[in-house]
Amino acid sequence: MKKIVVFASGSGTNAENIMQFFEKTETGSVVAVFTNNPTAGVIEKAKKYSVPVEIFSKEDLIEGEVLQILNNFKPDWIVLAGFLLKFPKNIINAYPNKIINIHPALLPKYGGKGMYGMHIHKSVVENKEKETGITIHFVNENYDEGNIIFQQIVILTGDETAEEVAVKIHLVEQEYFPTVIEGILNQKI
Repeated sequence: MKKIVVFASGSGTNAENIMQFFEKTETGSVVAVFTNNPTAGVIEKAKKYSVPVEIFSKEDLIEGEVLQILNNFKPDWIVLAGFLLKFPKNIINAYPNKIINIHPALLPKYGGKGMYGMHIHKSVVENKEKETGITIHFVNENYDEGNIIFQQIVILTGDETAEEVAVKIHLVEQEYFPTVIEGILNQKI
């Protein structure tokens, strides 16, 4: 069984979906959740699944303490599920091609620093995009530039608000993220 460590910064709905999914499979299990936010909703969600939580600061991440703690869990894969800090080179180098992220847009559009959550959805609406979607990709040293693993398009009518786009994207994230991770664990993707 493959060991997964999830990094999240917020409410943890994608992280919870992953924990719930892998609780029912023999493919992998979430062995820890790491967060940089001591008040993140993901903490309570992890406790619900008896998954240990590691809370750290940005300095801990940059200075290498997070890598030391991470190594104790010996993860096969690291999944970023709404993690907002730039991932450091020391972890990327220690786990090459073993770190994946989900992005709520069709990269390379709407990627890069500052492009997350509602910032993306507002830009999509303002630019009158006919489609958006999700991208699951490997993590490298640049925001949202790692090799793309999977994309799913969401067609827009042009009448949606940014909040409505967010709901559509979230539904697609919930549907595809765990199964794509499972495909990666099974080396089918």
